[in-house]
Amino acid sequence: MSMNDLTSDMLTRIRNAVRNDAKKVTVISNKLNRGVAGVLKSEGYINEFELVEDGRQGLIRIDLKYGTRGERLINSVDRVSKGGCRVYRSVDDLPRPLQGLGIAIVSTSRGVMSDRRCREERLGGEVVATVC
Repeated sequence: MSMNDLTSDMLTRIRNAVRNDAKKVTVISNKLNRGVAGVLKSEGYINEFELVEDGRQGLIRIDLKYGTRGERLINSVDRVSKGGCRVYRSVDDLPRPLQGLGIAIVSTSRGVMSDRRCREERLGGEVVATVC
């Protein structure tokens, strides 16, 4: 089966795994997915991720993170920029999910980063997803 949007698939797998209280989830690897996983790790939404070779393009195994009493840290994951409608924002127009309590994941000319880091570096780009 061919898959067109690997990032949407990744976000859906994470969303479903968190709803099922799973500890780990495996997604198909590509450069954007590795960047999204890196942002989720740096912002504290996941514990760790590792690249797994499978003889094709590889997989990413993500270790999901929960609170001390088992509460979910990821409540919603939404894809903003889609295949048919890309969403580009300047640094002043970047979204602030939950008034700054969530993050927006942005693909910039310097790589994939969170909206907070984009504001620090004064960069805009394609808004990939929001995580709250």
